Amino acid sequence: MSEAAGAPVCYRHPGRQTWVRCTRCERPICPDCMHAAAVGHQCPECVAQGRRTQRQGRTAFGGGPAGQRGYVTKALLATNILVMLASVLSAGGGGLLGGGFAGLGGDVTPLMAWGGVFGRDDSPESIAAHLAGIYHGEYYRLVAAMFLHFGLLHLGLNMWALWAFGRYLEAALGPIRYLALYLLAGLGGNVAAYLFAPGALTVGASGAVFGLFGALFIVLRRLGNDTSSVLTVLGINLLFTFAIPQISKAGHIGGLVVGALAALALAYAPRRHRTLIQAGACALLFGLLMVAAAIGTLRLSG
Repeated sequence: MSEAAGAPVCYRHPGRQTWVRCTRCERPICPDCMHAAAVGHQCPECVAQGRRTQRQGRTAFGGGPAGQRGYVTKALLATNILVMLASVLSAGGGGLLGGGFAGLGGDVTPLMAWGGVFGRDDSPESIAAHLAGIYHGEYYRLVAAMFLHFGLLHLGLNMWALWAFGRYLEAALGPIRYLALYLLAGLGGNVAAYLFAPGALTVGASGAVFGLFGALFIVLRRLGNDTSSVLTVLGINLLFTFAIPQISKAGHIGGLVVGALAALALAYAPRRHRTLIQAGACALLFGLLMVAAAIGTLRLSG
């Protein structure tokens, strides 16, 4: 039997005759180019286009799937480590070791003096005499301090907690919501340190990390999961917070409270207009923290 005249050929393989067409674009496709679809077959280009236009899945709290990769947590880790190196270099190679905790705590470096949370102290006996402080308008300290650390042990403990708990929260909340929560918790801890210990130099990601503890508890409860592990970790950290005099109690508690509040807003926002409500709640929380910082400055003026 002779071949039919004018038989269609595969648009990708002109030497192959075929009577099958893509159900989307109707171009002829050979068996090697066929991709099974709900109805019939599709060509490779239509399949690829469908993947590009397919809506990405969202997490239970409205976040995107990019949080599964942990990019924000990795970026925060890298930033803290790089700032630690810069802090050591600002001290001419010192500041990594040689302080408290059997020499692992580190000493104050010039970068810490520039960026640590500090209100006002005019006593000539202390380091505070050489600092201007938040009272004099250096509000950048409220953000910079969360990336500075008193030596290797301080950095290592905070980065371990960030890596252990941050990745889960980033996957659950999505990268943008997670970053907002982290920064708000760190800011909350630093504002609390400014309010309740304005004469002390406070640095560290501990406020943000405690915020992650509080947020993880809220998220797990919202999802109906067991919270005993995070409560155990939180209890141990609170024990150390109140047992060691050098630790900023206000900073830890402030970060814990603000992190939990931010998580409540993110986890319990109604599905309708969820993103708008979550953004508004975070903006409101930020505004309240700025008001609290202003109140702290007014108190120091008295």
